[in-house]
Amino acid sequence: MPVFPIRTKLSALVAAVALVVAAPVAPAFAKSHPLKKPTWLPKVTITEYYPAPEWWFVGAQVVTPGLDRRSRVDWLYSARGVSMEGDGVGLDGKPYHIASVGSSGWITQAGKSARFGSDSSIFAPFWRAEGFWRNASGDVTFPLEQGGWFNGVGRHYKSPRDITFASGASRPLRYYRSIAVDPNLIPLGSLVYVPAYKPLNKDGWFRADDTGGAIKGRHIDVYRRPPDSPSDSGRYLQDRRIFVVPEADVATYVRTARMSAGALPAIPRRLLRAPAR
Repeated sequence: MPVFPIRTKLSALVAAVALVVAAPVAPAFAKSHPLKKPTWLPKVTITEYYPAPEWWFVGAQVVTPGLDRRSRVDWLYSARGVSMEGDGVGLDGKPYHIASVGSSGWITQAGKSARFGSDSSIFAPFWRAEGFWRNASGDVTFPLEQGGWFNGVGRHYKSPRDITFASGASRPLRYYRSIAVDPNLIPLGSLVYVPAYKPLNKDGWFRADDTGGAIKGRHIDVYRRPPDSPSDSGRYLQDRRIFVVPEADVATYVRTARMSAGALPAIPRRLLRAPAR
């Protein structure tokens, strides 16, 4: 069987240092609530996400609802594809996204209703509950680009109903500049300094541009380019410390930080311009 491809009046200097060095550290046990001033946040988990690249997938090309193109079926509907990730990059190098998830949920590889958050892999989502075939045993299968079937010959087909896809990216995210956050803790539009990423983007600064269903509390998801291999799931960092400047405080922070010689790295000007939504 083929392998399935698998966040008081002070001097200018003192003010800037007060913002960074003496900024309050949020207690680890506190419930999530939106930060209201520049804060060092400890015990943060950092993961990465990216648009799903079609060239990782092995399914046959099928009609793409909402688009005048054919796409690999597992890239469209599987739990590693555009249906789950939200965005993808086609074989043509262009961005695409899911426009509407429709009314269908998710099913397991055995064709049963999937359960998110379950400790058992048998309940893990494998495919959208449409756009798939069942084999003689009722399990999910699909035709392969090179011929044959993923998990036995398909006997019954469940056609797509109201799911649709569209060209372009779903949001104007930027590689290694945008992160997904829990807005109940980190307001959207906030600037976030992640020391661990300074070697990667030269200054460690990001903007909170996105959210995610799995991004809860002290968890940020860094938007990056797709890895070269589907076996590369990206970085997974725990117990990290990040500095958050809530959106409402960005102008004040930038004004004082620019006059300081001992503050954090300068925020790139491009990052100060919020992307169009």
